[in-house]
Amino acid sequence: MANIKQSMDELMTIDGALCAALVDSGSGMILGQIGSGVDLEVAAAGNTEVVRAKHKTMNALGLNDVIEDILITLGRQYHIIRPLQKHEGLFVYLVLDKSKSNLALARRKTQDVGQALAV
Repeated sequence: MANIKQSMDELMTIDGALCAALVDSGSGMILGQIGSGVDLEVAAAGNTEVVRAKHKTMNALGLNDVIEDILITLGRQYHIIRPLQKHEGLFVYLVLDKSKSNLALARRKTQDVGQALAV
């Protein structure tokens, strides 16, 4: 088991990692953060709305499933939003430099970090 700081540190070992945060999707508040390059307060609030919208859409479609992750691909960055199954209402947000990262490995490491997190 890892605490929030250890989890944030572990995310920054991912090739191309710029910054990361643990966010409460109920309030949009950051519980832990690391790195730079993105205003994480703004990103946390905005991505909270993304998670809420996806849940609302899934409910409207009658999808009885869970979100593993949400990937946003920009010209120079990947943004990974990973709701935590063990800690309902929390998600990991990770920003990667697209030219320096391996998306498959980053998604896997984000999953592993989320599973090991103890809040």
